[in-house]
Amino acid sequence: KSPVHQFAEIMGIPVETPESFRKSKVIDGLEALEADVVCVVAYGQILPQRALEASEYGCLNLHASLLPRWRGAAPIQRAIMAGDTQTGVQIQQMEKGLDTGPILLSEVADIRPGDTAQSLHDRLSQTGAQLWPRCLAALQRGGLTPTPQTGEPTYAHKIDKAESRLDWTKPSNDLEYLIRGLSPSPGAWCEIAGKRVKVHL
Repeated sequence: KSPVHQFAEIMGIPVETPESFRKSKVIDGLEALEADVVCVVAYGQILPQRALEASEYGCLNLHASLLPRWRGAAPIQRAIMAGDTQTGVQIQQMEKGLDTGPILLSEVADIRPGDTAQSLHDRLSQTGAQLWPRCLAALQRGGLTPTPQTGEPTYAHKIDKAESRLDWTKPSNDLEYLIRGLSPSPGAWCEIAGKRVKVHL
């Protein structure tokens, strides 16, 4: 159980953990809540239209990049692996597409020279947690203006194991970005004397 799940149980808040929103009975349960809004963080599935419309204000998603850059599953890792110097946290109105909805609230963050995926994740999670109360208060008073995404999208595809092998023919900067972006998990690796060795920062 996640820390959020554990805390909810301590506070007596019911917790459901559906594996998929493709089953109508799951959406029936969501609709039965008669919620004002649905808040989504790192869910990893595209919600069907009926789920998106199950609450008065729809579904809002917290995403760890400056959209449309790094739509998808691994925005923190991909930003570091690409050598980006800035990223951010945004709350967007969810649509049927993958991270395509308009932006409601945004906070920019620098990627520091020594950042790993873990250190950047931890910092952005704190920023994201602070965005939610601001966003919901603004939503309640009608103070949110959706802003369409602009620019060329890039996609943060899931990390493939084949990508994590270090290629020593590449420039040193690229190797550093890969190591930092994959630290601590799944970890960059190489072979030394026939043995697989993981490399972390």
